[in-house]
Amino acid sequence: MPVKVQDYYQILGVARDASAQDIQRAYRKQARLFHPDVNKAADAAEKFSRLNEAYEVLKDPDKRKRYDQFGANWKGGEEFTPPPGYENFHFRQGAPESGPGNGPGGFRFRTSTSGNGGPGGFSDFFEMLFGNPNVNMEDLFAQMQGGHQGFTGRQAHTHHAQPAEQETELAITLEEAFHGSTRQLTLSGPEGRKRVDVRIPAGSSNGSRIRLRGENLLLRLRLQPHDRYSVEGHDLTVEVPIETWQAALGDKIQIATLDGPVTLTIPACTSSGARLRLRGKGLPKRGGERGDLFARLKIVIPKNLTDEQRKLYEQLKDSVNERNS
Repeated sequence: MPVKVQDYYQILGVARDASAQDIQRAYRKQARLFHPDVNKAADAAEKFSRLNEAYEVLKDPDKRKRYDQFGANWKGGEEFTPPPGYENFHFRQGAPESGPGNGPGGFRFRTSTSGNGGPGGFSDFFEMLFGNPNVNMEDLFAQMQGGHQGFTGRQAHTHHAQPAEQETELAITLEEAFHGSTRQLTLSGPEGRKRVDVRIPAGSSNGSRIRLRGENLLLRLRLQPHDRYSVEGHDLTVEVPIETWQAALGDKIQIATLDGPVTLTIPACTSSGARLRLRGKGLPKRGGERGDLFARLKIVIPKNLTDEQRKLYEQLKDSVNERNS
């Protein structure tokens, strides 16, 4: 059963004819309000996840066009490829009639003789269907809407098509990927709405999939951007600012990691941009191992120098000039 999806335009708070710039501005405004690092409300993470989902669709012209056409089932619109001549086919429902061109259940079909309606085209396609008494129309239209691979005569008549497995994206934080967490989702279907708990395993990576057994639903995890760490596989990179004297003389400093502070040793004569590896401080892997954390050093210059600091820098400059002369 599909996840109940709120209208993406409502989530972003924009009109359906909003421009790309309006959508981007609305997303940035909402993101600042609901980012889990800023908003500590219990439902902030869920709102932020829905906000990202809405923005990912509406910022893309092709995805937005399909969403405007198919709504919550916009992904399913990618899966149905009609046979040749589809553009020349029209149907309407009325009272059952007899005679050529009339389908079962009161559907009357009309095809154009132009275009791809010739041999092997749409006309032959429907002649094959409606000339076969073993074709079950309920199965046919269920499969056309659900993106099934196809059907065969009597088998389609005796077995109702199973609904295609739904896939949706679930945005998670880096902390959730590292520590693991449990999310509660609301699903809706013929029996009504219900809540299910989704366990996100520790060590989940971008693109990981979680199958909800019994719900015909597959969740594809997407890591949200983090304000401190960049992610590559199971490795993390963090930028660490240091002062000029630390780069020249070396130092030991404390830096934060996802599982607590650690001591980082800065070698003497280190250049800005150097990467220092802290093994086993990245994201967990299967089997108990972990990726690495890379500290990328950035030398920063004080904005305001005291008289003593300026004097010391002048002495350093004179010393370097003497050495190079």
